[in-house]
Amino acid sequence: MQFASFIIAFLLWVSALKVSAQQQAFNDAFPDSLTSAQTRKQLNDLSADPYLKQTFVKGGKSINYRILLPEAGSSQLKYPLVITFHNSTRIGTDNERQLEPLARIWLRPEIRSKYPAFVIAPQFQTRSSNYYPDSIRHCLISKPSDDVYLLLDLIREVKAKYPQIDTNRIYLVGYSMGASTAQNLMNMAPKTFAAIVAIAAVPDFVNIDGIRKKPMWLIHGRQDNENPYEGSEHLYQEMKGNPNLYFTTYNKLDHNLITIPLLLTAQIPAWLFARHK
Repeated sequence: MQFASFIIAFLLWVSALKVSAQQQAFNDAFPDSLTSAQTRKQLNDLSADPYLKQTFVKGGKSINYRILLPEAGSSQLKYPLVITFHNSTRIGTDNERQLEPLARIWLRPEIRSKYPAFVIAPQFQTRSSNYYPDSIRHCLISKPSDDVYLLLDLIREVKAKYPQIDTNRIYLVGYSMGASTAQNLMNMAPKTFAAIVAIAAVPDFVNIDGIRKKPMWLIHGRQDNENPYEGSEHLYQEMKGNPNLYFTTYNKLDHNLITIPLLLTAQIPAWLFARHK
């Protein structure tokens, strides 16, 4: 009887450990150059017209953005809001280049029908996130530019304009500089956001306690020499005990290829839409 009680207690402990533990996965995917080119082309060929051009102005500062609305005829009363951030090669003022492949996944017909949402894609005129060496952790860390603070006001304006937005499901998604910016914003206002997907980010440690229990999916390539992989490793280790933290390592991918396996699947929308505050 005592042995049986011990076994039951042990199994309960293991079950509790699985529930509370972070999850880390390793992937050996390696898309060839043809697959990568075809993937990007398939997304770039989609018309960006559904993304409406807008400009937000406050206090003499402005930021251009595109907004995608749920398709007409969608029957839901409330919809998530996704904010997707571009990398440093898309900096500008044309209000077009920020629609990189990661922003265009939301234009795919199968995604728009199965995962209807409001999607905002801001465009920064200068770097939205800057990198600095951390002498304690021996990795790069990211800090937001002043323009990132404008986004909190932009989000408030968009929520007021579109009451159909579900304020319990506001998500952040980004790649490279954009992923760093997404982390910056989560650190700045963790209570605003339900979840984040950060791909090849330089991490932000400024508010670890505030984001410790937030749903986060870190994705990084082990061969990344631009935004070094070690930064995501440090963040993963510092958030020990976060049951909502997922870390996917692509063992063979570098900075430029890291998004390719994610673009023509529903992995990102499906993961985000399962999370809420």
